[in-house]
Amino acid sequence: MSQFWDERFAEPGFKYGLQANAFLRQQASAWPAGRVLLPGDGEGRNSVWLAEQGHPVLAVDSSAVGLAKAAELAAQRGVSARWTGEQADLADWAPPPAAFDAVVLVYVHLPSALRTDLHRRLVAGLRPGGRLLIEAFHPAQLGHTSGGPRDADMLVTLAALRADFAGLLTEQLGEEAEVLLDEGPGHQGPACVTRYVGVRP
Repeated sequence: MSQFWDERFAEPGFKYGLQANAFLRQQASAWPAGRVLLPGDGEGRNSVWLAEQGHPVLAVDSSAVGLAKAAELAAQRGVSARWTGEQADLADWAPPPAAFDAVVLVYVHLPSALRTDLHRRLVAGLRPGGRLLIEAFHPAQLGHTSGGPRDADMLVTLAALRADFAGLLTEQLGEEAEVLLDEGPGHQGPACVTRYVGVRP
């Protein structure tokens, strides 16, 4: 999988643009400063934006190419002191326990056999009161051409996310929505997404 993303991120420019995800910007604009973990952050648009808002961030990705572009973006925007990258395979990576105030997953595509286990490992990395935010493609995205995997097993419903976090997080927001994506050449046009925000008690 890292080779796939290395090849994609080696293309000129930024596959998913330079602007942070709209749902993340909407939700995180009121977050108090705190340490944020971003698994699968790719070329860094979301982690660098959060660093610009004053959050110390850790971006974890399997792609060395994506992380290098993210580090360069952080340097260009003057936030290298708040931005850290780590190369790792999310299939077996776990954060330190209770180390983060927030976890952000934006279009992190995983097969269902890995997803639930990773989600629960990520919750363990949250401090009490910490929040987890997800925007993912819904199975109905298969009817759109605006991005995302063509494998239904990597798409997720709100019911599946609620099951993943049952007994672990208190849901603050959950929705399945039609949105219009404008995120670089990789995400353009109408899309069907699943959004979730939960807080660790």
